[in-house]
Amino acid sequence: MRVKVDADSCQGQQMCSIAAPEIFGSDELGHATVLIDGDLPTELHAKARRAQANCPEDAIIIEE
Repeated sequence: MRVKVDADSCQGQQMCSIAAPEIFGSDELGHATVLIDGDLPTELHAKARRAQANCPEDAIIIEE
């Protein structure tokens, strides 16, 4: 599983960082960034899905 953030959709509400601080951080403007390059460890898959479900802008993209 890989995770991306659609920068054009993200409004910086940081719901993803609250749900999965191991995966998401923020840039200098407060928009979400992914902290892990490449495949996520299996133990973080559920947190990534929770973050995606909680994103008000649907800016989190999960690639299986």
